[in-house]
Amino acid sequence: MKILAIGDFHGKFPEKLKKLIEKEKFELIVSIGDYFPFTLKKVFFKCCYKSKTELWDVVGKKEYKKINEKDLAKGEKVLKQLNKLKTKVITTIGNYDKTNIADTYKDSKSDWEYGNRDFFSPIINKYKNIKRFDYKFIKYKNLIFIGGYGNSFPGRVKSKNYKKYKKKLEKLFNRFKKENKEKKVIFVFHNIPYNCKLDVIRDKTAPEIAFGKHYGSKLIRRIIDKYHPILGIGGHMHENQGKCNIGKTLIINPGAAQDGKAAIILFDEKKKKVDKIKFIL
Repeated sequence: MKILAIGDFHGKFPEKLKKLIEKEKFELIVSIGDYFPFTLKKVFFKCCYKSKTELWDVVGKKEYKKINEKDLAKGEKVLKQLNKLKTKVITTIGNYDKTNIADTYKDSKSDWEYGNRDFFSPIINKYKNIKRFDYKFIKYKNLIFIGGYGNSFPGRVKSKNYKKYKKKLEKLFNRFKKENKEKKVIFVFHNIPYNCKLDVIRDKTAPEIAFGKHYGSKLIRRIIDKYHPILGIGGHMHENQGKCNIGKTLIINPGAAQDGKAAIILFDEKKKKVDKIKFIL
């Protein structure tokens, strides 16, 4: 089976990737999310990171809403383009996809209704060729794809939300225990598993407090350590395109689509293993 692993679009779908998809004729496109850009990223890290200050308190609600609507439009354009492809697309969510899902910590709600809104669900539901499966599963041929998320940092393992979503994943993996033993389960998530070579922050624009540290998801890591799926696909760390092994699980980060990066995965269904990986640079 020829699979294209892709994600971290952030409002951009480079022509070279569209041409690649037309040329290669993939059986399946697996996306790890992050369709929308984050125009206020620098402001966030300067004024809001590691604090309770909201972005709209810094730039004003009117300006925030204006910028957010532009970001939503750019992300939806990417989804429209994906939806037009003849290849089936399955997707989890990214931390910039504006769903307000906090699966690795307990998030406190804002007193502004607009700031609490799930913007992603009504948009993705328009596009019938793209199937969302975070904390759900999708069967494709003889394979089971289980979707997670993992937010954007290691997470608070004692929080109510961490425990809630961990149970959801455990329920899915236990449901497909037989298929997982037969090496037919592929785990897809946004953030890379914690404490591996693909989750170290190397981006020089990152906050000093986080640079050089492991910032993958403890939730995703603990599920992999417990169930050992044959393959895991995630991203989030744009600078860490590549692969590594966590026990029996092969982890692949396809790189950021916004930079023209992706990964072609040839999965041998008979041998039940990844036969070849080609990274698009």
